[in-house]
Amino acid sequence: MAMHWKSEMLLGCSTLFLLILRGARACGWVTVDSPTTLLGSTVTASCTIQSNRCGGLEGEEIQITWRLNHESMSGSQHKSIEGAEVSNLTISHFNQTRAKLWCFVVGNGTPQRIGMAEIHAGYPPSKPENLTCMMNLSENCLTCHWDPGLDGHLPARVALKSSKSRGQCEVSQEAIPDCIPQAGQNDCTIPRRFLQLYQKMDIWVSVQNALGTAESEHLCIDPMDVAKLDPPVLKSIQSLPFQTDCISVAWEVAPTSSHIEQQCELRYMTHEDPGWTLVPNIVSPNLKTHHCGFLFGREYRFQMRCMRVTAMGYWSEWSPGWNFTTHEKAPAGKLDVWWKMTPVDSGKRAEVQLLWKPLKQNEMNGRILGYWVSLNPRQRNVELAAVCNTTEMQCNFSVLAGVRRVYLAAYNSAGESAATEVIFLEKKGQPLAGIHTSPCDEHSLWVHWEAPKAAVTGYILEWHQTPLLGPAKSSRSWQVERNRSATKALIRENIEPFQLYNISVYPLYADAVGLPLHTAAYSKEKAPSRAPKFRLKSVSKSHAELSWDPVPIEMQNGFITNYTIFWASTAGDELRAVVNSSFTTFTVRGLLPSMMYKVHIMASTAAGSTNSTTLTLVTPVLDEKEIQYLLPFFGLVCVVLVVLFVCFQKNRRVKNQFWPSVPDPANSSLGKWVPADLQQETLQTASAREPGLVTISDITVLEKGAEKKAPLWGKKDPVPAAAGSVPALPKSYIHPSSSGLPSGSRAPGEARPGSYVNSAGAVQYAKVVAEGYRGQQQHVPSPLYIRSDSTQPLLSESTPSPKPYENLWFHGAPQAGLHCQSSQEDVAFLEEPLIDFPLLQGLKIDGAEDLHDFQRF
Repeated sequence: MAMHWKSEMLLGCSTLFLLILRGARACGWVTVDSPTTLLGSTVTASCTIQSNRCGGLEGEEIQITWRLNHESMSGSQHKSIEGAEVSNLTISHFNQTRAKLWCFVVGNGTPQRIGMAEIHAGYPPSKPENLTCMMNLSENCLTCHWDPGLDGHLPARVALKSSKSRGQCEVSQEAIPDCIPQAGQNDCTIPRRFLQLYQKMDIWVSVQNALGTAESEHLCIDPMDVAKLDPPVLKSIQSLPFQTDCISVAWEVAPTSSHIEQQCELRYMTHEDPGWTLVPNIVSPNLKTHHCGFLFGREYRFQMRCMRVTAMGYWSEWSPGWNFTTHEKAPAGKLDVWWKMTPVDSGKRAEVQLLWKPLKQNEMNGRILGYWVSLNPRQRNVELAAVCNTTEMQCNFSVLAGVRRVYLAAYNSAGESAATEVIFLEKKGQPLAGIHTSPCDEHSLWVHWEAPKAAVTGYILEWHQTPLLGPAKSSRSWQVERNRSATKALIRENIEPFQLYNISVYPLYADAVGLPLHTAAYSKEKAPSRAPKFRLKSVSKSHAELSWDPVPIEMQNGFITNYTIFWASTAGDELRAVVNSSFTTFTVRGLLPSMMYKVHIMASTAAGSTNSTTLTLVTPVLDEKEIQYLLPFFGLVCVVLVVLFVCFQKNRRVKNQFWPSVPDPANSSLGKWVPADLQQETLQTASAREPGLVTISDITVLEKGAEKKAPLWGKKDPVPAAAGSVPALPKSYIHPSSSGLPSGSRAPGEARPGSYVNSAGAVQYAKVVAEGYRGQQQHVPSPLYIRSDSTQPLLSESTPSPKPYENLWFHGAPQAGLHCQSSQEDVAFLEEPLIDFPLLQGLKIDGAEDLHDFQRF
């Protein structure tokens, strides 16, 4: 802003300098109807340009523009009769206290400054108020002060005018030179040489600016009537010897005001007093005064001030302070006492805690040096037997169980008070009907109660902070209410905000102490210092049980009104529940399985709330009971699966346990086993037979021994063999196939064998001579002989339908003593098993008469 202003100044000066160099007269000028105007009024200005006097503008079209400070403005433009270009500008609402109005001419496209007018705006001066003057005797001059009123925003001339006058200033005798205050000051001092003491002077304030003049009310005064005396000096303070609560004060006046009649004021206070005590209207020619009502043995601070006795001037400043201590006398009054008694030693003795309050200020009569407690009152010329002598406000001692009273007194340097009798009454009286509290301020509480029906003599109020910060006996406070009709009391001692206090009230009766009634209170509450410690007790798929520890009493800062539990899932839906302050657990229901939730708790008092930290929990998919049911089920399924797996892996062993395996001859390895002896014999085979079929050439039957019985179906009795002899070779029943016996023919007179049943004993298989097995080449010689010493038991019974372990061949034979009706049936029945069992294809036991049945092979 400053640089811009300087550049504008330089541009204006350069323009003016060029015009002067050209030797021309003024090229143009700006006129304003009123350079100083009322703020908010209309301002009219005009700018005139003589183009023939402006170098470079001759014959050019001229355009005139305006600028108010930095704001561009436009006005009307016309040619005057003289041929000059004139632009008129009207500002309808001028709201600046000071502004510069510039006129520019635009020629050849470049604006040039032509002229400037400065405009001031404001208000007429306000009337000065509250003109006061004071005569300072020490400096011997008159100083006047006034209130200037509203600011007019215009330069103004302020002057304190005065003149010497007669009477009540009706006639002005001599003008006094104006007193001009310093800039910004609202006071001015008239020297002593221009003053007229003990005569009236006319004094007023005049303010003048461009819009008007204002004067204050005229003040017609005698300078001595407004004189301010110098403060007096206290000379001495003494206690009167006969009036023990009175003192005598002497002082001296200031030298500058010794010739003036004065009246004075005395004030005093102690260190404990909240304010000063004033003693007014002290007029004493001998400069001494007496005053009574002071407390004994107290230190006071005294001060004094004075003014003219006509009360038309100003008070002097207070004198320097003077400290004085009154003399002492013996304390007066009785002490307020409270006590606690506890039986000990099986009730033979009692421990007593005696408590008392200090005497009132007007009863101490000096500095208390101590207190004594005695079982007997003091007697003249008898030494006192005190059980306690202390400077504290309590005393602990032990007495016999029968002692019911003690005596208490306070003493100072002047003597001791009358003894206060303390009677230990039993605490069995009627309690109060009700009690409640209300806060008075942060450091006090009102305790209200309902009086009992019985007549009382007073009340004891007892309170302590919860929890106790120190020993229980030393942290308790109490006070006595002596007014029998009182129903409330204000307690102040040791009361702090945000702390819980347990308050008890005992009614006092003539012969007993009433039972106490208790209540709790806060003088002021706020939000808890912290929230409860939050934890998860249990959780299932649909609910979660939460628990918390109550906020410690010292951190509650008020009565907990309720707890609010908030929980929200990851989906963002938040729910809440409000529970009573007595609750320490809460169950959140309606949860979803396998879902994460964030939970926190908020503890609230009447003055605010505090949130706990967030607890994160995840609900399981299944409940514990469901898991308890499913675990045995899955265990059983696993056991069954394991058993089944073992059974499939060990099926043969398991099958043998339930169904013992009986060897099946059809699956025996003997079906394909050929002994080496048969390889030495050669069978004669038929030249023309069905390919792949086995032809029976010879069968030899071996018998077990001489002791073996003949088959049931045999016609001849078995011939017993000699003991130890080797059995004879069996007889051949069939010769080579070239014998010419047709297949299926039977020799005349041969009997058909019956069905053979194996015995339980070992049986030797027969020799089988065969031409060859099915599928063998013809050039391979067929085995001629086979013998088996196997002791494998054969089937022992015959059933109508064959079992898997039975020899199917024997089912083709009829029962013992029966004959087959057709040989074709036998052939058809024997075909399949004999094909699968080559060794038995031509086997017949004990007889060869039926061997023609095998000619097919």
